[in-house]
Amino acid sequence: MPVRRIRSRVSPRVRALQRKFTRIRNPDVAPLVRGVPKVPRRPAEQPRSLLEFQRAFSDEAACADYMERVRWPDGFACPHCGVVAEPYRFASRPAVLRCRTCQHDTSLTAGTIMHRSKQPLQVWFWAAYLVTTQTPGMSATQFQRQLGMSRYETAFQLLHKLRGGMVRPDKDRIGGEWTVEVDEAFVGGRTKGKGRGNTDAPLVIAAVEVRERIHPKSGRRNVYAGRLRLRHIVSRERAELEDFIKDSIEPGSDVRTDGWVGYDGIYRFRYRHDPMVLDGDHDKIEQHLPLIHIVFSNLKTWLRGTHHGVSAQHLQAYLNEYVFRFNRRFYPMTSFASVLGIGSVRVGPTYEGLYGGEYIHPNPERPRRLRVSKVSDATRRRMSLKARRDQ
Repeated sequence: MPVRRIRSRVSPRVRALQRKFTRIRNPDVAPLVRGVPKVPRRPAEQPRSLLEFQRAFSDEAACADYMERVRWPDGFACPHCGVVAEPYRFASRPAVLRCRTCQHDTSLTAGTIMHRSKQPLQVWFWAAYLVTTQTPGMSATQFQRQLGMSRYETAFQLLHKLRGGMVRPDKDRIGGEWTVEVDEAFVGGRTKGKGRGNTDAPLVIAAVEVRERIHPKSGRRNVYAGRLRLRHIVSRERAELEDFIKDSIEPGSDVRTDGWVGYDGIYRFRYRHDPMVLDGDHDKIEQHLPLIHIVFSNLKTWLRGTHHGVSAQHLQAYLNEYVFRFNRRFYPMTSFASVLGIGSVRVGPTYEGLYGGEYIHPNPERPRRLRVSKVSDATRRRMSLKARRDQ
């Protein structure tokens, strides 16, 4: 039975007094907390298979109920007056909640990556599930085909909105008790027409934890990769490298790098630096930086195999997706809830910002500076020769 729309008979003056009394009664609820938004905890029950997902989110009402529990795990709190109470719901508009005190309508998608989206909630839920649970990911063309979208641009923008919800605004830094490997590499194909040794391929820097565990039966010590951080940088200058290390690694951690001079000053930021000049020696690489080169190899394979190459403008978004998938590779079924939880406190790119180049894909904890410096051909030649020696 559809819920009838109830029209309030409260006068505007009485409604204003109610809001004023509510703020006095709940002083900690009405004001909005500024700063880094906190990602809400995800609901306890999660689909563990495709059939469970299909049964759990069979219609718009089920998706709206889940989204409400994601955004307000302790009960609906009106963003207009701050009252925590059961709202009015409408069968014809399941994504809209109405406060019983101030009669203000709140959309479940307002202020999220789904803000002002014309797609139903079911499409968003299926998109989040398909993108996060499949190991190789999904290209925009395949995504368009799976969800039956008529335009490629719609699928492309929806995917980038989801990638915007794959970076936690309150993420912590890696390292601490674990050693961290740091290195950089070119990601892209060959540059034609500029001579040997010159490349226009984007430069990416990475940091990965080196973790250890003991096998419970054999007692053998295994080394595996922990958490990962990636960033698209302009050059190998000291300022670029140090900014990434300070933003990504906990001070006091052990940091392993190659012998590049750009890392020589990181000891000033309370890092225990362990450099080694590799000179393309595979034995030294296997001993000193065994995991970071596996990360770069898998990253390049994923970009070439799934997406058939990406542009430098949107490279950071694909790096964010790779980091999100890599850090949750041991429990991929919870990634669906994670991307919806993070997406509830982030705003995705608009069509104009995405195609006009104004939107900056999230990755750093602080806003990314606008860098206009260019790398000289001589510097690129040296970096390209070093990259070929290390391969």
